[in-house]
Amino acid sequence: MLCCVNPDCQKPLNPDKNNYCHSCKAELIPLLGGRYRPTQVLSDEGGFGRTYLAKDVHKLNECCVVKQFAPKLQGTGPLTKAVELFKQEASRLQELAEHPQIPTLLAYFEQNSYLFLVQQFIDGQNLLKECETRGTYNETEIRQLLLDLLPVLKFIHQRGVIHRDIKPQNIIRRHSDGRLVLIDFGASKVLTATVQTKMGTVIGSHGYTALEQMQDGKAYPASDLFSLGATCFHLLTGVRPSQLWIKQGYGWVASWRQYLTNPGRNEISVSIELGEVLDKLLQLEIQKRYQSADEVITDLTSQLSPLSSVPPTILTPTFTATAANKGSVSSKINIKLKSQLLLGSSILALGLGGVWYFQTRPHTISEYSPSIPEPLSEPIQSQKSKSVSENYFLPKPLKGHYSDVNSVAFSSDGTTLGSASDDKTIKLWNLASGQEIRTLKGHSNWIWTVGFSPDSKTLASGSADMKIKLWNLETGKLIRTLEGHSDGITSVAFSPDGKTLASGSASKDMKIKLWKLETGKLIRTLEGHINGVPSVVFSPDGKTLASGSWDKTIKLWNVETGKLIRTLEGNAESILSVAFAPDGVTLASGSRDKTIKLWNVKTGKLIHTLKGHNDKVNSVAFLPSKSSDGVTLISGSSDKTIKFWNPVTGKEIRTLETGSGYIYAVAISPDGQTIAGGGSGENILKIWQMIN
Repeated sequence: MLCCVNPDCQKPLNPDKNNYCHSCKAELIPLLGGRYRPTQVLSDEGGFGRTYLAKDVHKLNECCVVKQFAPKLQGTGPLTKAVELFKQEASRLQELAEHPQIPTLLAYFEQNSYLFLVQQFIDGQNLLKECETRGTYNETEIRQLLLDLLPVLKFIHQRGVIHRDIKPQNIIRRHSDGRLVLIDFGASKVLTATVQTKMGTVIGSHGYTALEQMQDGKAYPASDLFSLGATCFHLLTGVRPSQLWIKQGYGWVASWRQYLTNPGRNEISVSIELGEVLDKLLQLEIQKRYQSADEVITDLTSQLSPLSSVPPTILTPTFTATAANKGSVSSKINIKLKSQLLLGSSILALGLGGVWYFQTRPHTISEYSPSIPEPLSEPIQSQKSKSVSENYFLPKPLKGHYSDVNSVAFSSDGTTLGSASDDKTIKLWNLASGQEIRTLKGHSNWIWTVGFSPDSKTLASGSADMKIKLWNLETGKLIRTLEGHSDGITSVAFSPDGKTLASGSASKDMKIKLWKLETGKLIRTLEGHINGVPSVVFSPDGKTLASGSWDKTIKLWNVETGKLIRTLEGNAESILSVAFAPDGVTLASGSRDKTIKLWNVKTGKLIHTLKGHNDKVNSVAFLPSKSSDGVTLISGSSDKTIKFWNPVTGKEIRTLETGSGYIYAVAISPDGQTIAGGGSGENILKIWQMIN
């Protein structure tokens, strides 16, 4: 089907063969901008423009969203001004789209006196539909929502943009990684407000929109925060603020707690602390309201106890995202940017994408697998499998972080676990006791990756703030900060001799940097990838560096000279993780295309393609060679499983079900006896002890 782009057309869908609209008789435009074919109306702005689902014929009919701006302006002067504003705001939206939870801007153009904006299609379900399907949220989920969206608001507010229309319909839970994506803001909204202000039009939705925005048409960061509070109220109670507004205007705001008890169901439990946060978000007077997203984050992370007053919750399958494999902003910077990034370290710290809670029952593993002696003179294919006894994984949660854990890593001596979180902290844990040793603070944004030095004396951390920090593990003091990347740090890795640190960065930077640890000086910059580098890892002998990129390639670099040795190609989608086997000859890669590939780095030849995951493979890791005779290759995926593989045969050995959510990060202890997992939900950090 083909859509008519006349914004006044009552029946815009037409058969492909039509040249003119069967309804309004307007000439049909098969391709907008020469490449985007409109196929369905997603929303209608009442004659002022429409939003269409379209297919990009230059990208194998990949879905995208086309927003039409159709100002009814008299004369060329106002129209010229509208076009100028449109381009200015589209440029601003392009900057905002660098954030992984904002749709990517693909194009903007003028055609047939209309203005068009093309954005990435987010495959997911908005929170209104999610709430209607699965029911209301509990306190844990509301806190997770706030901590997921507040950094997005901080990001746009720092760039002078106010969303103006935050509500459940404009928040989508992305299927690919479970992250919340903020949609429906930018050029068309700002322009609509600019052009129609004299007519008294207010951008926003009744019940969700702050008083000052409704009365004066003026919006501030605090206005968005009111809308976020109203959204939380809706999801918590199931009561739409818009319905209350029709009956009593803003009268419901001061007495919102009365709606926590609805006829026919039990009273909803909200802690005093969260209640106070919602009170301040919903203040009618802007001066009494939170003024910035940071203020709300501070209260959520410092005033609230570690969920002691919140009953345990297991997320239902309808709450977590379903399997999908669409190219999304995550392919640019899955930070969370997380999210799908390999958050690497020399001790197999691996980043994965999504929402994960951990099952409380142990998982049983009993199969055959290879054990690789060290060193090896031949590639891994020549090794023979041998049996392992039945192993039980006993889970143990580690409490302390207040937001998602993006990366976990073990120290080389196996005594300490490090975890990095969206709460901007790194925590160090004593593995023997499970107790927190200390918290490291200093980054100003999410921390995506951590790694320990081979001597277990130094920890490196990389953050969305574009900085790498080196920490003294004995004292917890900051040694130095390394700066030089122009985008967030997605991965760090120590060389085996502990003298060099490698860092990879996201899509705006696309570079790999090598740093001298003793001085903190930059040794060299490796350039060649054409998209972000979510994974870097040194070979066991330290002579080769492997980098996996969202550009679908793996590059092998000579560490001493910085020269490119070769490029490994063969994946259909982005590379999310790379890991060397202990033999130094075999390299494993995990990809968005749902496969794992094993490569011979000496020849560049593909050894095996491992298939079995139903969603992107966020992480791959080889068990340390000196560990017990456990499974050699492990992979983690957004299909909510960890799989164990025999790399000699390429066969799957065992699947470990992780529950009804995704995994962000896993790491394996040097002795192979402990697995650590980080994610979101009730148990955001957990270790599994393996008992033979």
